[in-house]
Amino acid sequence: MAEARGQIIVIDDDEGNRRSTEMALRKDGYDVVSFASGAEGLERLRQRGADLLVTDLRMPGMNGLDVLQQARAFDASIAVLVITGFGSVESAVDAMKQGADDYLQKPVNLIELRKRVAAAVEKRRLSQEVARLKKRLEEKFSFGKILGASSSMQQVLHLLSLVAPTRSSVLIMGESGTGKELIANALHQHSPRKDARFVAVNCAAIPKDILESEMFGHERGAFTGAVQRKLGTFEVADRGTLFLDEISELPMALQAKLLRVLEERSFMRVGGTETIHVDVRFLAATNSDLEARVASGAFRSDLYYRLKVVTIQIPPLRDRPEDIPLLLHHFFSNFKEENSRPDLVFDSEVIEALQRARWDGNVRELRNLAESLVVLAPPGTNRIRLEDLPENYRVSESALAAQSRPVPPAAAAPPRTMDEIEKDAILRALEQTGGNRTRAAEILGIGLRTLQRKLREYGQPGGEDGAG
Repeated sequence: MAEARGQIIVIDDDEGNRRSTEMALRKDGYDVVSFASGAEGLERLRQRGADLLVTDLRMPGMNGLDVLQQARAFDASIAVLVITGFGSVESAVDAMKQGADDYLQKPVNLIELRKRVAAAVEKRRLSQEVARLKKRLEEKFSFGKILGASSSMQQVLHLLSLVAPTRSSVLIMGESGTGKELIANALHQHSPRKDARFVAVNCAAIPKDILESEMFGHERGAFTGAVQRKLGTFEVADRGTLFLDEISELPMALQAKLLRVLEERSFMRVGGTETIHVDVRFLAATNSDLEARVASGAFRSDLYYRLKVVTIQIPPLRDRPEDIPLLLHHFFSNFKEENSRPDLVFDSEVIEALQRARWDGNVRELRNLAESLVVLAPPGTNRIRLEDLPENYRVSESALAAQSRPVPPAAAAPPRTMDEIEKDAILRALEQTGGNRTRAAEILGIGLRTLQRKLREYGQPGGEDGAG
């Protein structure tokens, strides 16, 4: 028996219309079930699902708009075709605004019905196939929630897969907005410690005078205001993962204490005398040049090398434009679902423009842009066009070319004379040859006597050869 072209639910309180619609669609190879009420049709949808829902708008009890809303709440991707009474165009417009894919007016032309149904079912099938392909792409080019198809990000993803199952300390480096905490979280979630705590501490966000207490905890009475014992992040993260963000901002005094914890896995609370042992995996991140801070004495070299057992360098988004479509579609899909805008799509010019943007804020900036485009898209539209982008993202290729043109001569240094250029070339050639005039003349493509004459003009005695 041939497989049905699709599963269709027909809802109409008029038995004659319902039966004729059902029969016409069955002849085209669809698996069709019909019901006289919206409640019955929706119950079947919840139990078995469907590709398309054909519903009359005017029905006693639950009307077609109610059916549409509840069907979409259950399955946002289901195709819906509504049947309206003759001349009730306003009702059809309302249905389309609320998410119907198409509508037909009574009396229904069965040939037209079959054409519209075929188009709606095919649209749903294509949508499902696109969703499957996107899921496969994300699985192929992802590690947890980290996405990247570029060669640089593929190297990062490969490194993550190798280091995640271990207990090695990892130093994550990258510009602000590249997703350092997301990577730290992914390392934790793919490690044997995933069922324990992941604790993140931003070393730059906590005042220095309370950072020690936050990290190590304190005993009651250790200082003014310490009215009870407090556990620090090291204890809270025991058997789990501790992520120290902006590690470059850690005060020098705490750097020495952190080094001891890294080496001995033990510490004392502020104001305490008891040594506490912990089993914690340490991850750290920074957007600063730690080597430069070590060289300047602002960061301990022994702590630096203890933290960077494995270093993961996240490339900035501007250096991997091929990742932008993948990331954009990922964020866009999430925000479409959150804001009930499933039909929104991008024009190709939008993606091309975004691939040319600077992205000083990196992936965080792209995520925020995707959210604003969905939230600000006018009701009734289903396309994000180039003109919908903020002006700073609508840079044309001609404008980019203009930005990269050389500085005009008027803005450059004053031009030199030919004699000055010639003298500079001769002296550079002599410098390159260690003063060997014969070799210099060969490089310059002139005779040795000409070179000697020029040197006399420059106040340098000529000679037969050699460096003297």
